[in-house]
Amino acid sequence: MYRWEHALTTRDTNRVVRPFEWGLEWAERWPVTLGAKPGDSPGEIAQYWFDLNERIVEHSDEFYSYQRPTDFRLEQRAVKVHQTGSNPDPKVDLKHANQIGTFLRFTSPVTTPFPENNHMNARWFPVNGSKKAMIVIPQWNSDAISHNALCKIWNMLGISGLRISMPYHDARMPAELKRADYAVSANMGRTVDAARQGVIDIRCCVDWLEEQGYTEIGIMGTSLGSCYAFIASAHDPRLKVNVFNHASTYFGDVVWTGQSTRHIREAIQRVMTQDELRKSLLGASPMVYFHKFSRWPKRCLMLYAKYDLTFLPEFSEQIAEEFKKWGLNAMIKCMPCGHYTIGETPYKYMLGWNISRFVAQAFAQ
Repeated sequence: MYRWEHALTTRDTNRVVRPFEWGLEWAERWPVTLGAKPGDSPGEIAQYWFDLNERIVEHSDEFYSYQRPTDFRLEQRAVKVHQTGSNPDPKVDLKHANQIGTFLRFTSPVTTPFPENNHMNARWFPVNGSKKAMIVIPQWNSDAISHNALCKIWNMLGISGLRISMPYHDARMPAELKRADYAVSANMGRTVDAARQGVIDIRCCVDWLEEQGYTEIGIMGTSLGSCYAFIASAHDPRLKVNVFNHASTYFGDVVWTGQSTRHIREAIQRVMTQDELRKSLLGASPMVYFHKFSRWPKRCLMLYAKYDLTFLPEFSEQIAEEFKKWGLNAMIKCMPCGHYTIGETPYKYMLGWNISRFVAQAFAQ
């Protein structure tokens, strides 16, 4: 299993080692920055950044707040795959070449220097007459069709599906990129800002679903999408059904230890330790928001992988213990595969069965 997992995590050769940056300019627009400025020395800059992340956690309701968009709209357009691998399969593009999809679009409340990224994109799979909806957030570097099959499963259960494009992914990817590098990178400010944008965009999608008459709304996230989904749910009582496919503790620990982020660690480890990276990305870490998550009743399923080399199992087990510690209504399942192999046969079918069964039962309660 480890050999298989390693082969899948190393098949793409287009990962780029980008230089480490604090990205202080990204923090200037955050509501918790309060106009504070760091000193000039490396130590003063680092301490400023650690303190700022502590302030994000303390004032996270403000940090993840937003102004509701006023330009929600549905668009009919051709489906584009936006493959991110180093060896894109032309057959995949041909398979979807003549498909037309329905997409929710609106201007993200979080503004970035990239026009493509500033417009939210979500594929809409409605069920007429349904009052139930699941928001779906795929993994880091997912293409535009990843996880669409789950929305079709929701439809068979009488549940509408809204599959989100995360910041810097597929239709939102800046033209200069081949992969969603700006979502997770050695730029600390941009990485935290991408998480903030991802969480806020999710909450805006809940706003739109409510406008359409949906009264029961859930969320499912995978890997990076799981991180965004947890933080969104911790700050929004309307997300009552939760599925976290791969879950970990601290954002920085995943970047430091995961196979998928080796190229990012290569740049970071030249200037900081694992502990410092954990503090640098604290505001985007699910572990620090359990006290917020526990404010409202929620039904949860957390899945993790026994042979995961990206979200190490010991981190996922710590998250599982947090669910128990806070007395949350959570079902924990360990899959007999890895982070990437969970998308391969037979594990993808096992995953789909576990998720669909839980979602059907959770909405029936």
